[in-house]
Amino acid sequence: MEGVVDAILDENAEVVEDYPDDPRGPSCLILGWIESGGPLHVVVTYPPDAAVITVYVPDSERWVDYRVRR
Repeated sequence: MEGVVDAILDENAEVVEDYPDDPRGPSCLILGWIESGGPLHVVVTYPPDAAVITVYVPDSERWVDYRVRR
């Protein structure tokens, strides 16, 4: 979990999609970078009750620059 937190708090992390109507609560998809330099997608709910919903390594076949869905 430590790598996930580091990825979403990194100065280069960015929100690439917003899900204001998610049934689990308003959330967003964050593109972060792991220590090895690879991309990581993390879906999190917004504070004050922030929670990680899912984490995965984005597939370059499905994402343009890991930011836009193909």
